Amino acid sequence: MKRKTAMIGGVGVLVLTGAAVALWPAGATEAPGQILRWQDAAVVAEGAGIYAAYCAACHGLDLEGQPDWQVRLPNGRLPAPPHDASGHTWHHPDAQLIDLTTRGTAAVVGGGYESDMMGFGDVLTEEEIIAVLSYIKSTWPPEVIVIHDEITAQSVLR
Repeated sequence: MKRKTAMIGGVGVLVLTGAAVALWPAGATEAPGQILRWQDAAVVAEGAGIYAAYCAACHGLDLEGQPDWQVRLPNGRLPAPPHDASGHTWHHPDAQLIDLTTRGTAAVVGGGYESDMMGFGDVLTEEEIIAVLSYIKSTWPPEVIVIHDEITAQSVLR
């Protein structure tokens, strides 16, 4: 039964993706809901510098994250995840990534969840946060970017 439900859910995702593409204006270069500017070299370069200054200490200079990032530390918190294609950053739509970076993981998740990921909304402007996330996305392989664009488009249709 789970397999049938998963297949039906997969068909629903394809239908929603098809609807997003059908509604996507001809000649548009970005997926619906896309905020990140990963194809803009100036934004990506700015984001790389900001990432190095504010993010690399935890998430790694090469976006590799901390060792054993999926295993809780003695304090119950998770280590910083990678932001490369091996991590889960690309599983979240643009708007959610911006929210997580702006407010911090604990504020977004709520319910007493604890995280070492602080919010950067008082440190970086929204444009700087978008630049950092654009830099991160620019490092993903094309197939991951396509999937991320679909996730972002689907989040807008909800």
